[in-house]
Amino acid sequence: MASNEKPKGPASYFPSIEKTYGKPVAHWFKVIDSLKHLKHMEQVAHLKQEHKIGHGHANALVAYHRAQSGA
Repeated sequence: MASNEKPKGPASYFPSIEKTYGKPVAHWFKVIDSLKHLKHMEQVAHLKQEHKIGHGHANALVAYHRAQSGA
């Protein structure tokens, strides 16, 4: 991917997620790793309830991470 190309899909949310919650997406991927035993929407619900992440941001993090890890 060219460096001036904007990310698409769930990754397009990453700059906003980092700005809004003050942590890099790598932090949230580690949190999601600890939730591997849960289904997609259960992971989203955990991020929303325990970390106060908005639904769209939580869903983007989980969807991207699960796609990258082959889940």
